[in-house]
Amino acid sequence: MAIKVYVVDDSAVVRQAFMHLLQGDPEIELMGSAPNPLIAAPVIRRTPPDVLLLDIEMPGMDGLTFLRQLMSETPIATVICSTLSTHGSQVALEALAAGAVSVIAKPRLGLKQFLEDSRRELVQALKAAARSRPRAGATLRHSPAIVPTRPAVVAGLHALSMNKPVVLGSSTGGTQAIESVLMALPSDSPGIAIVQHMPEKFTEAYAQRLDRSCSMSVREARNGDRLERGLVLIAPGGRHLQLRKAGGQYFAVVADGPPVNRHKPSVDVLFRSAAECAGSDALAILLTGMGDDGARGMKLLHDRGAHTLAQDEASCVVFGMPMEAIRLGAVDEVLALSQMAGAIRSFDARG
Repeated sequence: MAIKVYVVDDSAVVRQAFMHLLQGDPEIELMGSAPNPLIAAPVIRRTPPDVLLLDIEMPGMDGLTFLRQLMSETPIATVICSTLSTHGSQVALEALAAGAVSVIAKPRLGLKQFLEDSRRELVQALKAAARSRPRAGATLRHSPAIVPTRPAVVAGLHALSMNKPVVLGSSTGGTQAIESVLMALPSDSPGIAIVQHMPEKFTEAYAQRLDRSCSMSVREARNGDRLERGLVLIAPGGRHLQLRKAGGQYFAVVADGPPVNRHKPSVDVLFRSAAECAGSDALAILLTGMGDDGARGMKLLHDRGAHTLAQDEASCVVFGMPMEAIRLGAVDEVLALSQMAGAIRSFDARG
């Protein structure tokens, strides 16, 4: 059965482009479109689509308000289409926190050509959303004024001797899953390197948002950053993140390169580098996401003695990535999302 998609976007050019792009896929049925939520609402409530493709900035009622309304009534799998701007990325993160499944970026200029070039990404996002479990509510805090107290991380012999890296990968549904894990960790937890599939320019805002909410410090990774206790490094959108070891410490390598498993950043790239430089000293975690990115990298980590964890199906928005790693025999433990922070603390305590 075809995936029924409904488009809400105030731009007639965008709506026409979406219609053109989606009509060529036999697995997708375009139900219709509307220029704003006020027109779309009665149609969606009468005949709910499988997936809603929603713009954020619209007159009358903005997409974020509409999304929150929908999620409080009858959650619908929603893909956000947001502009590649600082404001656009911040509002898109609010939408993800409100229950949207993923974000597709769009530029302010050259829109039609951009959408043509991004057709594959768009179709994959819609199909992933159709397989997801849409969930209402948010865990990310909306107030930027809330800053957690961060006790100073001791930088003595303990910090140096206990510098064992945690590497984590996720995709669809991962923004909320990552936040859930980090919120449960103390400020002196082991350094964590993360690849979350997100568009360029969105990862910086995401890292800043997490930094305001978590006890650990969180920032977008920069080339040469030391992965130290109390620090979380998020791979920048559009760049790969790897780890290298020097002088007993781990450092971030942020570099361009071709997509791996159709993704940049790619979880496999991070995991393979961790297998090479950390081996049995690493803890690897694979959370919710569509596809198989990270599965082969986790198998390499597992074969080199690293401890490997995958999120269970019941707590995943999409069980694709963890399932593929389990299928390869790459996973030591399958845990609920709520157990991941405890597993990191246990890994740290083992020394």
